[in-house]
Amino acid sequence: MPNGLAYLMLMIWPLVSLVLFRTLKLERALIWSILGGYLFLPPLAEFNLPFVPAMDKVSIPNLSVLVILAFAMKQRVDLIPKSRAALWLVAGLILSAIPTVLTNSDPILFEVLSTSDPIVFVTDQLPGQSLRDVGSVLIAQMLTLVPFLLARQFLASEKGLREILLALMVGGLIYSVPSLIEVRLSPQLNVWIYGFFQHSFEQAIRGGGYRPFVFLPHGLWLALFMCTALLSAGALARHTRAVDRWKMMLLVGYLAVLLVMCKSLASLLYGAVLLPVILFVPARWQIRLAVAFAFVAIVYPMLRNFDLVPLDAILAQAEAVSTDRAQSLGYRFFHEDQLLARAAEKPLFGWGGWGRSLVHNPETGEILSVPDGRWIIVFGTFGWLGYICEFGLLALPLFLMGLYIHRHGDTALSPFVAPLAVILGVTMMDMLLNATLTPFTWLTAGAILGHAEKLMPHARVGPRHPIERDVVLGKPAVRSGKRTVF
Repeated sequence: MPNGLAYLMLMIWPLVSLVLFRTLKLERALIWSILGGYLFLPPLAEFNLPFVPAMDKVSIPNLSVLVILAFAMKQRVDLIPKSRAALWLVAGLILSAIPTVLTNSDPILFEVLSTSDPIVFVTDQLPGQSLRDVGSVLIAQMLTLVPFLLARQFLASEKGLREILLALMVGGLIYSVPSLIEVRLSPQLNVWIYGFFQHSFEQAIRGGGYRPFVFLPHGLWLALFMCTALLSAGALARHTRAVDRWKMMLLVGYLAVLLVMCKSLASLLYGAVLLPVILFVPARWQIRLAVAFAFVAIVYPMLRNFDLVPLDAILAQAEAVSTDRAQSLGYRFFHEDQLLARAAEKPLFGWGGWGRSLVHNPETGEILSVPDGRWIIVFGTFGWLGYICEFGLLALPLFLMGLYIHRHGDTALSPFVAPLAVILGVTMMDMLLNATLTPFTWLTAGAILGHAEKLMPHARVGPRHPIERDVVLGKPAVRSGKRTVF
């Protein structure tokens, strides 16, 4: 049970965000309002108000920055993507709530038959969804996309992209202190400060010691965040003056050691493979690698639905690396199969919220399935429509960047967009195993989309007007006013 401080932190975060916008540059204030809330606000604590989604460490920062930019800062907020594909995917992701709610009005009953008489006893039930739930789910979907849409407008420049990398690195360095404390003493900071532990303590014990959680939902979330901090530090080191590069490489080494101490094999492999890519591989190949990651992340769930993934071969390869990891992966595959069978009953629009997409004991209502990957959660909740729109919207910026370098090369690219593309791509890959979609993932995707829109020709939406010249990343670019066609 969260204590009073947990709810107090949620309540004052809009004021914290306002102070950030009053004292920092807009780009930095936007980033730290989102990232700071994700890192330091309590997990699981939330305000449940009627007719609106739960207000928690995700929705409160998102709503705060939107209101501040629209009213307190007097900024012209443009939430409409210029890319037609992005516009359709945004609309589809938000509006997918409507058919999902309308097709799940029936309650799910858990029943026991009497042994002597044909009498049915209802032991428990999951309520159906009604029209009043449409507004709540619509608002939740819109709030989820706030970082994506604001980053597209305000963080698409070279300056904004660098600020994202810098924030990830600084955030990793700040988080290293509580992480090291928890590595030594076990994950206790959330208990000491907010009054509760956010997960099963068994999940914190690894390799004869502990892996840190701090204020994130799980140690896997923290390990992935440290991986992105490491990759960001590598990207900044690559583009630092040669005379100062050794200082940045010391930070890279420090974050690499910290990533090892997080004791997550997947994140450690990501960091070990991708850090050399960030440091030495040309930008165009980094983007192509990110596109490949996004392609796998989208195609894998489709192949799983049609039972075309060689699970036995994958488990055999995992067994060669680690027996424990193979058992963990087999556990995930088993529950994926159960959840896929459940989702197949309502494939188009899903089962909706409140745990309706999970597998339950038909008599007691006990939950029998454990959803790990983000894709299976989205697929079970919102069906094919929600899955295609969410994963498509995350992958679209990478595909657009890949299309641009295929047509025009990488001469006009910001040096910071390629490492961010790699970070987004590997996060999408991790979402096949874990539900590690965070507000900062959306913010990164939005910044890359905005950069792609700046680079692509005919990116402006609006009436025809004479061709004008603008400057994009220090180079002249021609805009014609036609609606984009990509």
